[in-house]
Amino acid sequence: MKKRIKSALISVFHKEGLDELLSVLKRFDVKVYSTGGTYDYVKGFGLETQTVESVTGYPSILGGRVKTLHPGVMGGILGRREVAEDMETMQKYGIPEIDLVVVDLYPFEETLASGASDADIIEKIDIGGISLIRAGAKNFKDVLIVPSQAQYAEAARLLASEASTTLEDRRRFAAYAFAKSSAYDQAIGNYFRMTVPGMEAQAPSEPKASKSVLGGISAESRALRYGENPHQKGAFYGSLENCFTQLHGKEISYNNLLDIDSALALIKDFGSEPAFAVLKHNNACGLAVRPTVFEAYRDALAGDPVSAFGGVLVSNTPVDVETAREIDKIFLEVLLAPAYAEEALAVLKSKKNRVLLQYRDFRMGDPLIRSCLNGVLVQDRDTMAESETMLKTVTQKAPSPTETADMLFANRIVKHSKSNAIVIAKGAQLLASGVGQTSRVDALQQAIAKALHFGFDLQGAVVASDAFFPFADCVEIAHKAGITAFIQPGGSVRDAESIDYCNRNGLAMVFTGVRHFRH
Repeated sequence: MKKRIKSALISVFHKEGLDELLSVLKRFDVKVYSTGGTYDYVKGFGLETQTVESVTGYPSILGGRVKTLHPGVMGGILGRREVAEDMETMQKYGIPEIDLVVVDLYPFEETLASGASDADIIEKIDIGGISLIRAGAKNFKDVLIVPSQAQYAEAARLLASEASTTLEDRRRFAAYAFAKSSAYDQAIGNYFRMTVPGMEAQAPSEPKASKSVLGGISAESRALRYGENPHQKGAFYGSLENCFTQLHGKEISYNNLLDIDSALALIKDFGSEPAFAVLKHNNACGLAVRPTVFEAYRDALAGDPVSAFGGVLVSNTPVDVETAREIDKIFLEVLLAPAYAEEALAVLKSKKNRVLLQYRDFRMGDPLIRSCLNGVLVQDRDTMAESETMLKTVTQKAPSPTETADMLFANRIVKHSKSNAIVIAKGAQLLASGVGQTSRVDALQQAIAKALHFGFDLQGAVVASDAFFPFADCVEIAHKAGITAFIQPGGSVRDAESIDYCNRNGLAMVFTGVRHFRH
């Protein structure tokens, strides 16, 4: 049996995406109560609303810390409609029934990540909002709880036809609510744990991992704040201490570790000449090899200064103070280097949440293990590093020494990029890449567009592809953008079409015979 939404309480931090839900409530004449800035927003939208103060009889007090924590609000949410005594109490004290609660909590984790002061972080611990979420979820038999901005659209779609919900609908949203509440409280608990001496090593709960899945991996485990997303538990099994020393910053997350793994695997392929890379979501968005670490960082950042925001940075040589001062100008999550000058550390530690890691010369985990269906997939790590002697020139024009060097450089990067992947490089600098695309043409066009957007001249640049070109279209598109040389595995039944196009237009192409898919 469906339950009609007649009244709603809305108290949200993020207003973006709320309009669709407000339109539905307006269309069905739902009575709305709201607080503070939310009241102003709802009123401005043209929806009639009452202040929470009109229900509680108290204004928002203590600097906004207390608004909704009152029997007039909590009673309206928690009152059991099927319990006569509850309904009599609500009627006696003039407590309105609230059928829908829409909440979006103060952004605690975003405030923490921004490097805000301790006082600002503490003020972003939501008390009233989390109480509303838990109350609405507990009384899911009567109340629909929308616990975050992520559920605005789903709630709007659910209510669009008749502003009614089933018990199953309300139970589903209650599950969202308790997941949100749990993740939010865990993030706050981790923050306090990391700021109290002696508590850092006390790990929160972690997901179960069977010995059969872990295989030969060390049984030592480290619980993480959460997994890939806040509603997922996460843990690391192994020994991070054998990989690096954390010199500064907040607790390392699940996603940080994935980026760290990608960063170290990538930088290990670039020898001893100063190389610097910037990664985002496991893919390089900037990389350069230069005579000094400062020049390498500067030109790596130039590859995509926008994506570098909140990225993971890695150097294969010690970071000096000049480079540190440049790095300090941007917001980053993690910086890895084999060493730091003392003055450089003093500069880099100015942001308290910035993670600084000094990595060791260690062997990356092998084999690679990945869960799949009701078991696991196991494979060798891709350690193939193509050299000049492995390249087979398949065009009439052979690549110049400069083109050959750039192709090998680009090929090292494309090996570490998500398929379908295309890398454009020139002068030992990553100009742009297209990664994770369902079409190789899309990957190439994405890379070209990014390179041009950031002002790079593609004349004389090279392209690396992680797998063969199935048609000549990629070669033609790249050529029209100014690219003159191509490195790819080869092996397509239509290889001749790409080769013929190169020959007609004076371009160079080499085959490696090695594919580097990375799913």
